[in-house]
Order: sequence, then structure tokens, then C-alpha cells
Amino acid sequence: MNNPSSDQKPTESSASGGLFFLFGLAVVAVFTWFAFTSISPAHLPINVSSAPQSKGIDQLIWLVHLLMAVLFIGWLLYFFYTIFRFRKERNPKADYVGVRSHASTWLEGIVAIIEGVLLVGFAIPIWANASYNFPQEKDSTVIKVIAQQFKWNGWYTSINGKFAKQDRHFVSPDNPFGLDKTDPNFKDNFFVSSDLVVPINKPVLAYVSSLDVIHCFKVNPLRVTQDAIPGMVIPAHFTPAQLGTYQINCAQLCGNAHYAMHGTLKVVSAEDYAKWVADHTKSGGGAGGGYE
Repeated sequence: MNNPSSDQKPTESSASGGLFFLFGLAVVAVFTWFAFTSISPAHLPINVSSAPQSKGIDQLIWLVHLLMAVLFIGWLLYFFYTIFRFRKERNPKADYVGVRSHASTWLEGIVAIIEGVLLVGFAIPIWANASYNFPQEKDSTVIKVIAQQFKWNGWYTSINGKFAKQDRHFVSPDNPFGLDKTDPNFKDNFFVSSDLVVPINKPVLAYVSSLDVIHCFKVNPLRVTQDAIPGMVIPAHFTPAQLGTYQINCAQLCGNAHYAMHGTLKVVSAEDYAKWVADHTKSGGGAGGGYE
């Protein structure tokens, strides 16, 4: 005589396995919708730079996230398929040989090729454009950005565009950046703290350095990120194309008050910038009159 309970086990097992597989498909569908709506270019920070590399940076970010989304969904599908396909009820005896096909090897090779295309076809050209195609100083707004725990210092010149000489032997409590006070250009230089100003539609050439530890000068809307390393002066460039005030962040952990190391970069018209420079030069905001 047949055991009724034993006759029901396969049916119950198949039903539970089918429900689990459907649940898995539902989870994958939700994650797919979330992933592909979240990586939309519209969700990136606003881009207010007209520098050639800025659009390429956005395109690369989108393509990398698209690849990650495809891999994420693919692994989810494989995960739920494996749990359903190789569940205990269907495979009561373990298979010690394992996978016999080379499908996974081919998939890994395809992913590696795609990553190589992203690196060679997109990332390296963008990096080369940002690193080597610098604007000329005569055609740019030149500033020196000096990071310091925990603020950003902007070193500016008057309209003559000449910076005073600098040497470590001149460093003192009232001259922290070591400027040569005997230099004729000293009186026309001035510093601002945390609130930088640049003109619109003109390349900005920023020489980034640090007074103490490693920092990182980052302004997301302008697509500029540059480490500030003690003992080094590293140039970075961007071209602001929209008026406004944008946040400067430190993208490198730099101490216990790292969270407070932020500032603003204000993009103004050429006329307003010229007036701002003239006001700071004449009103005692110059290097000879103190640091703001």
C-alpha cells in the first residue's frame, strides 16, 4: 500500500521550488528597474564646465555604471537559477566533478574585453586630454589653491597676473605661505580663505598644493578633482560655463575635522571678477595687508 504522504512530497517540493524561482525573478525585476533608472545620466551632478574632458567624464561614468548594472543583474539571475536548478530535492546526490562547460570562461573573457575597451577607448583619452591639453596661462585665469587643515586658500594676483616669489625661509606667523615681501609684485597679491571666485567662459588654471597633509581639491559640477600633496604643485584646469556658486570638497581624508573642509567657488561675469580683484587689491586685502 502506497504511503500518501510520500506521494505528495515531489509535488510539494516542485511547487515550493517554482514559487521560489518566481520570487527570484520578481526580485531581479525590481533590482533591474532600480539599477537602470538610477544610472540615468540625468542623475549625475550638474555639469557646468565647457572643458573638453567634462563630457567625456560623464560618458565614462555612465558606461561604467551600465556595465556594473548588467553584471549585477546577470549575477542575480545566475544566483537564483543555481539555487532553483541544483536544490536538494532535484539533486539528492552531490556531483563532485562540477561544471564541465567553458561558458563561464567565455563570459569572463567578454567582460575583460569590455573593460579593456572602456580603459583604452575612453578612460585613457580622457585622462590624456585633462593631463596634457592645458590652456595657456596668458589665456587663462591663473590662481594658486593651497590646501590647509581645514580650509582652502586661494592665492590671486592683480590684473598684471604676476605672483610674488615664495621661499620657505620667509615663512613666519604673519607670512604662512612664505612670500618675499621685497618682491615688487607682493603688494598686488592677495589671499582668500575657502571662498574662491573665477570668471565665466574663461579657462581656469589652478596650481594645487598643500601646506600640511594630503588633501584633494574637488568641485563636482566643474568635473575637476586634483590631489593636493605637500611639497608638490600640481596644475589642474577647468572652464566654468554657468554663473553660480559651487561647493569645494576635500576628497581625501585629511584629519579629524575633514568633514569641515569645504568651501565655495563662485563663477561671476568678467566685469564682476575684474571689480572683485580690484577691490581686494586696493582695500588692504592684498598679501601686504593680511590674509582674508
